[in-house]
Amino acid sequence: MKLQRHGAIACLALTAVLGLSACGSDNNEPASASASGSASAADCGKGTLNAQGSSAQKNAMAEWIKAYQQKCSGTTINYESTGSGAGIQAFIAGTADFAGSDSALKPEEQPQADAKCTGGAALNLPMVIGPVAVVYNVGGVDNLQLKPTTLAQIFAGKVTKWDDPAIKADNPNATLPAAPIQTVHRSDESGTTDNFTKYLSKTAPTDWTFGNNKAWKAPGGLGAPKSDGVASKVKSTEGTISYVEWSYAENSGLKKAKVQNGAGEYTELTAESAGKTIAGAKIEGQGDDLKMSIDYATKEAGAYPIVLVTYEIVCSKGIAADKLPLVKGLLGHAASTEGQAELVELGYAPLPDSVRTKVEAAVKNLA
Repeated sequence: MKLQRHGAIACLALTAVLGLSACGSDNNEPASASASGSASAADCGKGTLNAQGSSAQKNAMAEWIKAYQQKCSGTTINYESTGSGAGIQAFIAGTADFAGSDSALKPEEQPQADAKCTGGAALNLPMVIGPVAVVYNVGGVDNLQLKPTTLAQIFAGKVTKWDDPAIKADNPNATLPAAPIQTVHRSDESGTTDNFTKYLSKTAPTDWTFGNNKAWKAPGGLGAPKSDGVASKVKSTEGTISYVEWSYAENSGLKKAKVQNGAGEYTELTAESAGKTIAGAKIEGQGDDLKMSIDYATKEAGAYPIVLVTYEIVCSKGIAADKLPLVKGLLGHAASTEGQAELVELGYAPLPDSVRTKVEAAVKNLA
């Protein structure tokens, strides 16, 4: 389901990042071959692809698959949103042709993944940017704003009441209830958790001492499976606060906190504000391995600091001959300007074109 309320802001971000000028259309028609460019025989394969992983990219993948299958008949592509950790394990086990992950492969995972790639290595290919919203359900409290240190104290269990002095200091004009805070976290291994805890580790290391990991390490709180489970738990439970991808926050109509960036500004989450943080991200990988590093303490004016990069984990070489055209065709579409443009109304921000072109080239090199 496309979120039309994103349209104007998302279009600003798309124009800035991709240099496109197709703003103003509210066309809800599915992507077609003419919209995405006609596919040559080399772009289309036959048969079935099975992939799994990140629930953050579930809506993105559904859009890419729909558009690709409209261009290429005779293809079946299955993507199961099992979570980033499960997706990587399925790739390592050989039950997934590629994996979706909201974190690049960790050093201990890389050699296991490489072993599945005969003559090559497992690549981290960024495909879309997923801003992470801090969502809450507190009656009578709108426009909540939080510093990184306050967020860290809340999720570490050090701040336990909504009228705590730390929250009052961030919200001097708000009327806050003397009610307990119930934090909600992902119960499954999640790249979103890894990115959120990495943000806390980088911006509030004194208050957040649990490091970053796909599995939630802090004590207490309520666990919920996958992104839709977190959004549902917050929506149905008074006094809760959590972290979830922007698209799920919007679909569930959840209230979103403003988050203070490195410049001291409390910033609302929009595609434009997330795009300002993305612009400062750097590629850390070598060659066609394009894992990225995000500056969570960005001082860029107007930047929203909590964003994640969602990757496809795929072999550089050693892909089965019957799967290779499908993998290259689908991921090539996802990395194209058209593929990125399809996502801006789904609660995602597009890749900067300087990164997108590298991903597109890496996909062409797959063998």
